[in-house]
Amino acid sequence: MNFIAMDFETANSDPWSAVSLGLVLVNDNHISGNWYSLIKPAGNFSPFNSRINGLTADDVVDSPSFPEIWQQIKDYFQDLPTVVGHNIRFDNNVLKSSLNYYGIPSPHYVSLDTVLISRKFHPHMSDHKLNTVALDLGVDLQHHHTASDDALAAAEILLYEINHFGEDRIKDFGKFV
Repeated sequence: MNFIAMDFETANSDPWSAVSLGLVLVNDNHISGNWYSLIKPAGNFSPFNSRINGLTADDVVDSPSFPEIWQQIKDYFQDLPTVVGHNIRFDNNVLKSSLNYYGIPSPHYVSLDTVLISRKFHPHMSDHKLNTVALDLGVDLQHHHTASDDALAAAEILLYEINHFGEDRIKDFGKFV
């Protein structure tokens, strides 16, 4: 299976306040690359979000804006890709809201959520938060709430599910966005 695992962190509660983005590229069920960037967000940082993701305005003062990073990654979203994430609704919302905020057309893609998949195949887990699922499945999650590490964990979780339950069963969870 080919897919992109995606994870955003935000500066505040506004979905267009992306402050970091991690992408992991998977081709034929093998991780083939990753991409990460800090982002200078639209808007201010909230102390709540900074406590969660550890990022402050000082960390991103010299970082590119969202439109600048979109120019670097937009080709990944061509030809109706599959985009994966843990609680992908959040990440889809950040992507779509950021694109809309800057007047950039949104791509269409198939979305897979590893939260929903883990709930279906692992109902016995105490919860289905990323760190819990990663731990229970033996996926190494180095720095939770760091976009690059969270995207990698989501990719590895989906690969685990594909290896244990089959690609066809996983594809049944896909939703067109």
